[in-house]
Amino acid sequence: MDSGDRRTFRADAAGSTWRSPAASPSLPEANATVAVPGLGAGFFRRLLAFVGPGYMVSVGYMDPGNWATDIAGGSQFGYTLLSVILLSNLMAVLLQALAARLGIATGRDLAQACRDHYHPAVNAVLYAACQIAIIACDLAEVIGTAIALQLLFGIPLLLGVAVTTLDVFLLLLMMRRGFRTLEAFVMVLLLTIFACFAIQIAMAQPSVAAIAAGFVPSAAIVSNPEMLYIAIGILGATVMPHNLYLHSSIVQTRAYPRTDAGKRDAIRFATIDSTVALTLALFVNAAILIMAASVFHAQGRTDVAEIETAYELLSPMLGVAAASTLFALALLASGTNSTITATLAGQITTQGFLRLNIPAHWQRLATRAIAVIPVVVVTAMFGEAGTAQLLVASQVVLSLQLPFAIWPLIRFVADRGKMGIHRPSTWMIWTAVAIATAVTVLNVKLLMDVAFG
Repeated sequence: MDSGDRRTFRADAAGSTWRSPAASPSLPEANATVAVPGLGAGFFRRLLAFVGPGYMVSVGYMDPGNWATDIAGGSQFGYTLLSVILLSNLMAVLLQALAARLGIATGRDLAQACRDHYHPAVNAVLYAACQIAIIACDLAEVIGTAIALQLLFGIPLLLGVAVTTLDVFLLLLMMRRGFRTLEAFVMVLLLTIFACFAIQIAMAQPSVAAIAAGFVPSAAIVSNPEMLYIAIGILGATVMPHNLYLHSSIVQTRAYPRTDAGKRDAIRFATIDSTVALTLALFVNAAILIMAASVFHAQGRTDVAEIETAYELLSPMLGVAAASTLFALALLASGTNSTITATLAGQITTQGFLRLNIPAHWQRLATRAIAVIPVVVVTAMFGEAGTAQLLVASQVVLSLQLPFAIWPLIRFVADRGKMGIHRPSTWMIWTAVAIATAVTVLNVKLLMDVAFG
């Protein structure tokens, strides 16, 4: 044990750094199960060992909720909200890097850190906020996957909702084959999504100049309430609260040396992994909005806000029969992927906050049951058209939960007693504070706009 580890151990034992001592490792069945080459191995060989968690996290940045907000934003406002996608992605890169750093440096995921630091009453609020975020995310995945099944195979929406419960068994099968197998499955689906949208963008042939202009922030985003609502939905769909909990846990699946040198190395490679993966997510998010702007907005269809409508219009408006099929295939891959990461996030937060080791399939079934109810009710009352509004609303709910995850994360990584020599630089901390402040202020403005009409 090196001196850094001895300092952490003494702080834990004395209770001066954490309110309570650490319990079991995060995600114990997978913790430190992925082999990592020694510090003397080559750079790319060591980097390859750490590739995976970032891509699992990136799944949440291109889930069906993103599709709803990006399609609505592109069709209504053209390329204007590309700047929101870019800024949201840059925020995500920093926040996910901090989440990975917390998990590696302290040996705790974000949920465990909250439990070991805050009063039980505070933890109850944080856990409730996290579960609301997971349910909102799950709701989007239920709708997205069911819509994809309907578009591709003609399965009725409500039956498709029931079929989505089978993802529980898919996760169990992947986990039994090892965490690397789960990561490989996720990455194959991500490449499928990437390829589908690369082809669609080539078909749409958007204006490069218009795309470049869209990445420049506009004051209208804040002054226009309708645009702000979609913008906050994009923010909620991009920077997802449960991903911070997830990332701080799954980076610990690597069997890196739990020493200062080993942790420093792990932090570096985990940051590279997540940054590259989130760059891929940026392309997919931007591609959805660009497609909506170049195909729908450019031809006067500013009313397209539903995934089904986008599917129906793509092929005739592009003049390519395969366009709609590629769109639905990417949606199915997105929904399937998202269910896997939401399952893990739910398991990690329950274990971390409550120290309850509930079997993942039971927890997943409970979460899915809660998410299914509003989908069934809305579909029965308003028809399939109502699911589009429900999708966007779920992403706004996610954004409203963000401060409950970001502020504790910043609190922990800024604490030198908790992080030791792995505390991030001052500019990273203050940038994270600025991000958290901006998210909080935007959410307050949204709530005021809703309250006062």
